[in-house]
Amino acid sequence: MRFSDEQVKDIVALKESLMEQIDKHHESIEMLEKNIIVLDLFLKGSSFTKASQLETKEEEVKIEPIEKHVEKSDIVTNSIPIKRVNDGKIIANAFVTPDQVSIVLDNEIEINADTPPFKSFFLDRIIGEMKKKDFAEAENGRIQKESVIDYIVNKNGVNIREIIIKNYRQKERVNELINTAGWSLTRMLENINK
Repeated sequence: MRFSDEQVKDIVALKESLMEQIDKHHESIEMLEKNIIVLDLFLKGSSFTKASQLETKEEEVKIEPIEKHVEKSDIVTNSIPIKRVNDGKIIANAFVTPDQVSIVLDNEIEINADTPPFKSFFLDRIIGEMKKKDFAEAENGRIQKESVIDYIVNKNGVNIREIIIKNYRQKERVNELINTAGWSLTRMLENINK
């Protein structure tokens, strides 16, 4: 059976899409495992009574969310390695605080900010779409204009050194920002090496 050039292109695109999905899910699983480790460390460090030692009735036991016990200033910045999709080499680290995500490129990595798909995909499509949603919420009075997501790209000459994303506001956005940054940086490195 012979395939046309168009069919071959479609098959290649499908294969790339499936590989991207596998990488995305793999990275999400790693992120979830890291979050579990952080939560375990928090629980081990806090004093709590084992359920077997409680003598109160089940209805009387109140479990308060962790957020009520932790002040915003007490939250420690989490460092999350961002790995190149094809070989797992660390290309950057993401530092997450309650207010921002900072993606700091490894010192050995030199990527020009004009290399695709940084602007077209990561800045315009991913962060740009989040920004549109935030502006719509600000116009409807759900959030303040100062709370709209924004970013700063710090460079050393023309090369990216750090990407700071402020006001991410939603925890779900952190995973999306980190995963798409990893994918974008990997593609940028591939484009440089072509």
